[in-house]
Amino acid sequence: MKWIDLPPIWLLAFALLTWLNAGTFDLPHLLGTLLVAIGLILMALAIWEMRRKRTTVIPHMQPSALVDSGIFAYSRNPIYLGDALILAGLSLRWDAPLGLLLLPVFIWVIQKRFIHPEESRLNVAFGPAFVAYTQKTRRWV
Repeated sequence: MKWIDLPPIWLLAFALLTWLNAGTFDLPHLLGTLLVAIGLILMALAIWEMRRKRTTVIPHMQPSALVDSGIFAYSRNPIYLGDALILAGLSLRWDAPLGLLLLPVFIWVIQKRFIHPEESRLNVAFGPAFVAYTQKTRRWV
């Protein structure tokens, strides 16, 4: 059994594993898949927490509760963060580098059209509690 514990045997075994994986390991595709999965998980966790607090997940509607627990303890906008990760992941999966260049534009649009108005509504509705939340939790990450 000692013959198996020699560097050339290990080299042969790992070379065989490498050969079996030739052409199957596409790093951008794998990273894209991972980003899409993380984005979907973030969105699901956020929706779960918002439902648990019995508030709306629909943009432009008045929230009935300030959600600062669960995933919202780490990001004030986990759904929008998930959207951005999904866009980045799809750009990598589809080998579409223009999508990565559009990512900052997408974030800007989301911030202007949704986040700023939502933050205004939350500030009016929850005042000091919302201000305290913004001081301890970042907008994106």
